[in-house]
Amino acid sequence: MSEIKVTLVKSTNSSNKNHCATIKALGLRKIGQSVVHSDNAAIRGMLHNVSHLITFEEV
Repeated sequence: MSEIKVTLVKSTNSSNKNHCATIKALGLRKIGQSVVHSDNAAIRGMLHNVSHLITFEEV
C-alpha cells in the first residue's frame, strides 16, 4: 500500500475552524512539519479540503 507525505506550508490563522480541525486531525501543528499517512479515500478527502494550506507527495 502506498503512503503520502503531507507538509504544512501555510498558517491556519485566518482559516475557518473546519480547516483548522482537519489540519489537526492530519497531525500537523507547525509550518514545515511533515507526516506520512497511508493512501486511502478518507485521507485523500482531507487533503482535498485543505489543499491550499499543504503540499503532499507519494512516498
